[in-house]
Amino acid sequence: MSVLRIVPNLATPDVERARAFYGDLLGMAIAMDHGWIVTFVGQGRAAPQISFATEGGSGTPVPDLSIEVDDLDAIHERMAAAGYGTAYGPVNEPWGVRRFFVRDPFGRLLNILSHGTP
Repeated sequence: MSVLRIVPNLATPDVERARAFYGDLLGMAIAMDHGWIVTFVGQGRAAPQISFATEGGSGTPVPDLSIEVDDLDAIHERMAAAGYGTAYGPVNEPWGVRRFFVRDPFGRLLNILSHGTP
């Protein structure tokens, strides 16, 4: 099991302002745009990413971080065994990810996801 990437998610009522600042001014490319969430990606070895969202998708709140993993079900089982209940999911979303939400020990809402649905 491996973490593949971590992307911070910032709640905003206006993703267009993020597009103007991070896209136009900083020159970051759009990696994903679903209307309610836009993810920008930079260049380089680490390829930094940041997302701005009006919601978390499927009517959920905006999570603080999105963490992509290679084996979602194994991570979910480990979280449950450690006593961390899910706040949402696991669920296969219509945009092609399988995910669940969990709160970390500090109260941050995490979107744990994998691309492609089984």
